[in-house]
Amino acid sequence: MAYENPTFLNSADGRPIRIISEYLEPLARFRREQIQDTVVFFGSARFRGKAEADHEMELLANTGSSQAAPSHEQPASVPQIVEGTATDLQRKRAVAAVQMARYYEDARRLSNLLTAWAMKIPSRRHRFVVTSGGGPGIMEAANRGAYEAGGKTIGLNIRLPFEQAPNPYITPSLNFEFHYFFMRKLWFAYMSKALVVFPGGFGTLDEMFEILTLAQTHKLAKKITVLIYGSEYWKKVFNLDVLVDTGAISPKDIELFQFADTPEQAFELLKQGLTENYLAPEAAAEKQATAEAAAVAAGKELMSGWNVEDFLGPEMAKTSK
Repeated sequence: MAYENPTFLNSADGRPIRIISEYLEPLARFRREQIQDTVVFFGSARFRGKAEADHEMELLANTGSSQAAPSHEQPASVPQIVEGTATDLQRKRAVAAVQMARYYEDARRLSNLLTAWAMKIPSRRHRFVVTSGGGPGIMEAANRGAYEAGGKTIGLNIRLPFEQAPNPYITPSLNFEFHYFFMRKLWFAYMSKALVVFPGGFGTLDEMFEILTLAQTHKLAKKITVLIYGSEYWKKVFNLDVLVDTGAISPKDIELFQFADTPEQAFELLKQGLTENYLAPEAAAEKQATAEAAAVAAGKELMSGWNVEDFLGPEMAKTSK
């Protein structure tokens, strides 16, 4: 049978089936796990978090890799700095490593705050579930914070040519691995109601500007809250005022996102956006539906026992036949 033929399924001719599988299988799992919507965290995968034991930082060889980078690319150690044997790159990365450790802990804290709040929202399905790319670094921190809050958390991993593995904090039933980048991107955007962008590299920039472009061009059939975390870092990376000054983007496009610099500030902005865009309108719609249902029920009770003559009068009732 064709659907049991691995040669066909893994061939170029079988590609459409593989693509649709990366849509239908996650969709089935999200329904089974009762996931209504998500909040996506993006950020660097190239640094480990601050280890509780020795507080050492180690740069990873590639995005999502479990292998360390070569020694000459690693952050300088204190003895190397004191002895003067550290290179310029190593010294810069030693400073960056400390900063990245802070962002790791901030992502963990924000994810924890968001999950604890979302778990208290009355709903039959899970709301605003923290979602990441499933790898190490900031992605791990996001999943970890949600895990420590006792909530479900999603990892949308990608199969890469070098060794990589999902982080251990993802809810097992919500641990996905994709072959196609574009299908992974679809699931990042499809269910997300908010996006939090922590410091990162090419992958983070790609995901951030893709969502902003979709929002700018009104291709998203929903309102999405976009937070860019770490204004000091990001304002060194890009200067969007230049795009406004040259007419490349509209001044209003700057309003598509907000900066945040502490977990508490980011949480309040997320809570405000999610409440205004979703929870408040949903509550108002539910209240209106309840009122309408009550009015219909009251009308039925009022009309109970009436016949046509009672409603139209004897003469009108006769002409209606």
